[in-house]
Amino acid sequence: MKFCVVIVVMATLVNGATAMIHKLMDFRTSSTQVPNFPEFVIAGVVNDLPVYYYDSKTRREEPKQEWMNRVTEEDPQFWERSTEIDINKEHVSKGNIETVKQRLNQTEGLHILQMMTGCEWNDETDEISGYEQYAFDGEDFIALDWKTETYVAAKSQAFATKLRWENIGAAVRMKHAVTHVCVENLKKFVRFGEKTLKRKELPLVSLLQKSSPSPVTCHATGFYPDRALLFWAKDGEELEEDPGEILPNHDGTFQTSVSLDLSSVPAEDWERYSCVFQFSGVPEDLITRLDPSKIRTNERKLSTSTIIAVVLSVVGAAVVVAVGIIVCRRRLNNNVL
Repeated sequence: MKFCVVIVVMATLVNGATAMIHKLMDFRTSSTQVPNFPEFVIAGVVNDLPVYYYDSKTRREEPKQEWMNRVTEEDPQFWERSTEIDINKEHVSKGNIETVKQRLNQTEGLHILQMMTGCEWNDETDEISGYEQYAFDGEDFIALDWKTETYVAAKSQAFATKLRWENIGAAVRMKHAVTHVCVENLKKFVRFGEKTLKRKELPLVSLLQKSSPSPVTCHATGFYPDRALLFWAKDGEELEEDPGEILPNHDGTFQTSVSLDLSSVPAEDWERYSCVFQFSGVPEDLITRLDPSKIRTNERKLSTSTIIAVVLSVVGAAVVVAVGIIVCRRRLNNNVL
């Protein structure tokens, strides 16, 4: 199989200061009869970077980044208090999964209930928004509509929960928790991890092709943060295609790719095409011209660094960020289904 790679040499770009939207997401997962997996897991994520973790086996919340240890400088009992809250969340979530199983008449076998809650904060405008969503066995169950302060039942079996939560003002309490507790923690975590969370890393961009009639894939990897777009352009005009999906790498950076079918395009017209990488906060695009003369085949040995870069980025795509869980640090969002 032929495998063609073009490594693009990128010009140095000026990184201007720009506003960022920071996210603190808290994922909860309750499960039954899942082999070799804790019955309850919590994972906290800031800007897609894992920052804390708890499960029903260890029964202790622990930091996942070195700089997260700094929270005890201002709050010495932070981890102990968070652990107590997580134990309560575990109790509530185990009750919730049993409730959903009964409503769906699926009381036996392997099942998973996931909850995601959290907040977004624009560090320039100070605008805040929040989330609360539940899914059962990979399908939506119920979710909060942030603007209307109501709940949306994705299944008829969730309608009873919608009515009860709205009657007791659960949405108002959730918005209060997001606006105060979640955002307060998010700002704290961003301050402690500023060097990591506010950094900008430009990607390595490659052009990949399995064989001469195959589509050409533009692959960008190693960039941070994930606020980027990758697309193909012809004569400088963006082609009407879906942008590449952004996936996590094993090292906390991101990758994305887009493919272009050139089977009906004459070789002399290839130079009219380019792959464009747009990065939030970087004023200039990274443009990779499609130059047939620079495409290498397997007959031309790839450099060791090229092989390592491609292999690591592909392997990194298989690393999944977390199993479902929640964010806010006080007992303000333990809604019983």
